[in-house]
Amino acid sequence: MACYIFGAGEFIALRTLPTEDDYVIAADGGWLACQKARIQPNLLLGDFDSLQNVPEFPHVERVPVEKDDTDMMLAIKRGLALGHREFHMYGGMGGSRTDHTVANLQSLLYLANRGAQGWLYGDGEVYTAICNTNVTLPARKKGILSVFCLGADAKNVTIRGGQYEVENATLSADFPLGVSNHFVGKEIEISVGQGSLLIGICEE
Repeated sequence: MACYIFGAGEFIALRTLPTEDDYVIAADGGWLACQKARIQPNLLLGDFDSLQNVPEFPHVERVPVEKDDTDMMLAIKRGLALGHREFHMYGGMGGSRTDHTVANLQSLLYLANRGAQGWLYGDGEVYTAICNTNVTLPARKKGILSVFCLGADAKNVTIRGGQYEVENATLSADFPLGVSNHFVGKEIEISVGQGSLLIGICEE
């Protein structure tokens, strides 16, 4: 079971479709993305500043405009509260709101710090985050892999299977040492002993 969240950002084709066992949340303008994808969400929530009005739907939760959480973060918190540990997030990148893109990238670390794995999809790219752990990425014939430090220095970083491999390296948030690695047809294993990493996969 996974939690799918649709935000109000740029709509892209879905890489995977939710199953009947998955839980789907439309965050405000993400309602339009669900309609385009012909997906009926389990819940529609938000302050409705993107939609301008509240659709006629039986499962709506309206929240104040002035709040600490973005609509996407509210959806993430709801998914976690329901016990989900795998998240697929669409409509969280692109468009004119770079600030929301950054906020959604940060939310990947929020999930990682709570024992969950989030995947944020953009046009030809996908991001995830790990904290004090490891992840194995499926083999690809080609593609660009970038690994960034999130927060304090990430220590004991190991990358195996890519064009460039490192063992027990230290990455810092002020220098993009891990940008533009490449897939070479093998699985790529990434681990960090201490700290957090933002991992991006882009098509070439």
